[in-house]
Amino acid sequence: MTSNAVLDEAYERLHGKGPEFGGDEEGNHGLTNHGPMAVEVMVRRGLDLDVHRWLDRYLDRLTELPGTVEAITEHNWRAALGDGRRIGDWTDYFTRQIAEHPWRQVLATWWPRLLPGIVAGSTHGVIRVGHAVRALRAVDEDRVAATELGYGLAFWAARWRPIPGVAAPAGLLPADAALAAVPRLAEQSGFIAHRLDRLAELPGWPASLAALHPATSPDDVPDHLSDLTQAAALGYLAHGPASPVLLVHTATAPNAVRHVLPVLPTSLWVPSFAAVWCASAAITATYAPAHPQLQPAPTLGSDPATEVLDRAARHGDEHVIKFADTVLDVFEQTGELGVLAAAAHATRLIDSP
Repeated sequence: MTSNAVLDEAYERLHGKGPEFGGDEEGNHGLTNHGPMAVEVMVRRGLDLDVHRWLDRYLDRLTELPGTVEAITEHNWRAALGDGRRIGDWTDYFTRQIAEHPWRQVLATWWPRLLPGIVAGSTHGVIRVGHAVRALRAVDEDRVAATELGYGLAFWAARWRPIPGVAAPAGLLPADAALAAVPRLAEQSGFIAHRLDRLAELPGWPASLAALHPATSPDDVPDHLSDLTQAAALGYLAHGPASPVLLVHTATAPNAVRHVLPVLPTSLWVPSFAAVWCASAAITATYAPAHPQLQPAPTLGSDPATEVLDRAARHGDEHVIKFADTVLDVFEQTGELGVLAAAAHATRLIDSP
């Protein structure tokens, strides 16, 4: 059986399950279904895990995809944007769109519509889309992976949420300095949606977003995304203990966007970087401590990249697996060993399932 066949089987087992579990009937947030993202990493990276055995355990946590309420069309979609109660409707809509049109066309149409709400589902909407696109870039005509892309877009649309007080990068700071300078909420409690609302009143918030050095052309964007992902991963060594799960997304979100760039029109690259910068900064502002303390970096052996993958596989948590994948992407691009230590640190901070 080819690795792609394993991934297709895993996707098919997951489709029909909701993108969240543990929410309520009013559409309020539950926990995110990470299964599709994690299995894509397992297969692509060749982790020493039995994908289906891992799924046997994980599927027990999930709930069925909610039913439909009212069909979404090209005429009424705006009214359904950001309505968590319409997840079933959005999934039905994108399943039809993907079946009737080339997946690249659907993505190019919807990416700019969804981009202002990139923080949707704690950025899991864009992250799920990024993993599906990566699978499709490997096998362009994979019907099951294309369906998975539709599920990711549906989740993003249902949880679409703009960030208060956004400002485009226009300053001089590199990513690491800009991220460190983001102000922190004094009151860090409640669900992410409640925390994001408080950003509207956070002193210095818009100015901190504008302080980042911008990507001035599409050619700048891949390196800017790598810099942002690296800065977020290294920051996890100090910030991680404050919220070990949520803070990994400061790195995994920009990495997901980087994987989508090659199939997007270049006119969308610069706004994509600006949007995901705001998302990473928003999670930092709402979950990272004001006075972080750098943790001792884990010691890695002579083959640190392989060791990070092995640690993630032994640990088994979906966030650890995704974060390990992201830091390996950064390491492969930059050779920065510190990001590998950050992934190993996550295995110490996040409980093993």
